Amino acid sequence: MKASPSARSWIAAGVRHELLMRALPALRHEMAGPVSLLRMTLLMLKRHAGATPVDGAACLQRVDQASDQLALLVDSVRALRDWELATTDEGLGRSELVRQCAALMRAAFDLNGLSLEIDPRLEADGDDAPRWPDGAALRYLLLGALGHLHDQQEAPAIVRIEPGDQAHELRVRVGPRLDGRDDPELLQHRAPRSLAIDAVCLQSLAEDLGREITTEPDGVRLSLKPA
Repeated sequence: MKASPSARSWIAAGVRHELLMRALPALRHEMAGPVSLLRMTLLMLKRHAGATPVDGAACLQRVDQASDQLALLVDSVRALRDWELATTDEGLGRSELVRQCAALMRAAFDLNGLSLEIDPRLEADGDDAPRWPDGAALRYLLLGALGHLHDQQEAPAIVRIEPGDQAHELRVRVGPRLDGRDDPELLQHRAPRSLAIDAVCLQSLAEDLGREITTEPDGVRLSLKPA
């Protein structure tokens, strides 16, 4: 029986939730880092303020540091809105999208023996490069492709993000590791098989986000422009 549009939407919602849970450790780290530094800065500020005589210059320096760290924390908290599909945004450039998603998933890939690489051509996009609408949807789409390849690999491999044939396309390709590393003590961070992102889940996600995606034997092709 073919899944109804409503069923596909529920599948897509479940995939988005799973992807957010996988990205959460990196998001949490981005918020916890400034908090730790801010606490340390406030402790030093208290010591400087309680000294006799008061070191005014040192206090001002600590206040400036606390302000910078608070700004980082605020930016990280605001970034959580970027995961809401209903949020209006200016879209994302292809290179920016790739950098964001690679940063979110690199740790999980490394812990599972997978190398995540970015084609240098994706780092060459300038400020005048096209920006594609619905940044949250694009982020989920690329994370879905990465999660799909992550869940399918039973041995250490290289996952490479490459430009597609056109400016609005990306290709995520998997291949064997050249160094032959196979460390049995690597921590396994692959999702439970019941939560693995298979081809059906990935296609349901793409259709729900209004994008085209094609699974291939060695990877995934996806389009950043609306279908």
